[in-house]
Amino acid sequence: MNKDAQTPLSTAEVAALDNNFMGHPKPLRSLFFTEMWERFSYYSIRPLLVLFMVAAVGSGGFGFDETTASAIYGIFAGSLYLAAVPGGWLADNWLGQERALWWGSIVIALGHLSIALSAVFGMSLFFVGLMFIVAGSGLFKTCISVMVGALYPKEDSRRDAGFTLFYMGINIGALLAALIVGVFKEKAMWHVGFGVGGIGMLISLLVYRFAARKNLQRYASAKNIDAEWERSNEGYRHVGRWVTGIVIAVALMALAIGFEILPFNAVLVAEYMTYTIAAVVILYFLIMFVSPRLNAADKKRLLVCFLLIIGSVLFWSSFEQQPTSFNLFADGYTDLDVMGFSIPSIWFQSLNPLFILLLAPIVSIIWVKLADRNLEPNSMVKFAIGMLLAAAGFGLMVMASKSILVTPGALASPLWLVGSLFLLTLGELSLSPVGLSAMTKLAPAGMQGQMMGLFFASIALGNLVAAFFGGHVSADKIEGLPSLFTTMMVFLIVSAVILLLLSKPINNMLHKSTNAAL
Repeated sequence: MNKDAQTPLSTAEVAALDNNFMGHPKPLRSLFFTEMWERFSYYSIRPLLVLFMVAAVGSGGFGFDETTASAIYGIFAGSLYLAAVPGGWLADNWLGQERALWWGSIVIALGHLSIALSAVFGMSLFFVGLMFIVAGSGLFKTCISVMVGALYPKEDSRRDAGFTLFYMGINIGALLAALIVGVFKEKAMWHVGFGVGGIGMLISLLVYRFAARKNLQRYASAKNIDAEWERSNEGYRHVGRWVTGIVIAVALMALAIGFEILPFNAVLVAEYMTYTIAAVVILYFLIMFVSPRLNAADKKRLLVCFLLIIGSVLFWSSFEQQPTSFNLFADGYTDLDVMGFSIPSIWFQSLNPLFILLLAPIVSIIWVKLADRNLEPNSMVKFAIGMLLAAAGFGLMVMASKSILVTPGALASPLWLVGSLFLLTLGELSLSPVGLSAMTKLAPAGMQGQMMGLFFASIALGNLVAAFFGGHVSADKIEGLPSLFTTMMVFLIVSAVILLLLSKPINNMLHKSTNAAL
């Protein structure tokens, strides 16, 4: 630990350190910017990937058909979230959260560099870069969320509000990335856009190394916090050998696919990934429920984590209709002329991060005020609220799509989409940051990284399920949209009711067994 971390602090200095960032611990600020720039790097390449792969070879792309390109993107995005499961396990049992985050950052940066250099060295390096980003993100995402959770004692009412502020960093990164790389996309400067993402990851790495790490050490010393992120459980031997063996096996398989020794059907792989992720999540919890390593109280906490993860899958499978059916509605059935200006249909996709930036501080304050009055709902109730808000958003889209069917050839007002995305964003703020917070709060000791990994795996599964739902809508017909939006609305309402019914008995069970609230 450095000299600053060992310097004794007065009571006033400790109090100031604990309320330095909008009423939250000082390390939250540097972790906020670490996450913001990492998400900037990811959202810099995400909108470019499919467009780049389908672009003609003469325009600098690969010339893939849209189905194959979309499937490859699905594999990449799904693998990225699925990698959080082994990434969290390695952080807990081998590297420790701090080293895992550091090395994860470096691997992600190497991934962006590989993609940028593929302009010179060819297609193989492009896919190697995607693999690096997947592997690095698996380590990074779980660890930084665990570190945020470690800033708050389990009884600290600021925890959910702190994660809501942290969530803002993700969306600032997403908003900045879309604005910047859009310029390079219009000029078909694909690899420059990919390189911009690499710069963002480099900034993230530097912020963590020279600000976040120092602040975490000083805060842990001042508050007498047991800094679990600095060490691992070390309960398993020869983990490094296993990791090396797996890396070599994956590299050999990638080479075999690259040289067409092994067949590779991207669409089929994407489909089976859905089943794989679901099986991994269910199997993991089954093993933990019968494990003698955990006591009864820990297993009851795991039960709540499992229910929240199921809720997360259900929510994201509806929420991620935005890039599919919502995009279709905006592009083909919405009046894009506003005050004499033609709005690009893709601009509607920027409303979600914009609304989050505007609403996250308000939602954060609301949770704190309710907690001060002992009125704050528990995690399962917050999940249910998020689902009901999203259901209301889909209710607006049901009315919008039906209004067009009444008058053939008519276009819907853009306010339908604006209102729906507003409600979906409120739902997201009631669920996603709360889920991150709950995983760190409920996970048994030494399993925080694994629980966070499983939560991110639920997002991957939700994205894949959303693709299946969206795929049933024909691009040249609107008749299927009302039924799709109605299905999503009913789906969310039923899920919310189930969570509300389970909330009280589950919360009472936890209070009786561990004397800890959700």
